[in-house]
Amino acid sequence: MNAEAGKQGRIETVEELESLYGRPARTALVKEIDHIIPCYEAFIRASPFVALATAGPEGLDCSPRGDRPGFVHIHDSRTLMMPDRRGNNRVDSLRNIVRDGRVGLLFLVPGSGTTLRVNGRAHLSADPALCLSLATEGKSPRSVIVIHVESIYFQCARAIQRSRLWSMDAQADATLLPTPGDILAQLSGGDIDGATYDAEWPARAAKTMW
Repeated sequence: MNAEAGKQGRIETVEELESLYGRPARTALVKEIDHIIPCYEAFIRASPFVALATAGPEGLDCSPRGDRPGFVHIHDSRTLMMPDRRGNNRVDSLRNIVRDGRVGLLFLVPGSGTTLRVNGRAHLSADPALCLSLATEGKSPRSVIVIHVESIYFQCARAIQRSRLWSMDAQADATLLPTPGDILAQLSGGDIDGATYDAEWPARAAKTMW
């Protein structure tokens, strides 16, 4: 794709955008509120997976977060607490939160077409008592992402239905995709042994899941 691609018909103003799409229906507006109601609480408690979007001086980041259903704790109607489980120690999301507290969350519930969106501001806490209260398998997170909810609303099922995300016959054949080891071997010029990385990863992950 060259540098000119997509420039024709480029939308430059909000007025042009609204002229193209029209006004949202009342149902698209009334669903957005600034606190967690029981209906929204049900989705948070059922969700084992959240996409966490953050912003920082270097740009944007969107990180997958997953654990057992309900791993994002509802402290009160305006506050969520997400334990930071073991990962690769890049701390891209956490670095952003320390410098710019704006966050966006997208909760997915397997089998449900409805997703839940949360926007707000976050900070990190390493309080030992708080971390201990969110321990899993006897292991406390090193920090907890404390999220102040500014807006929360559900997203309709069109994206899930179009993608057939939960349909078993739509699942990709993982054997046709490059493995993490394949990618690391290519990007390191062969310095990283991809086959060894792939072979050792399951056991390493099992020991460091939490």
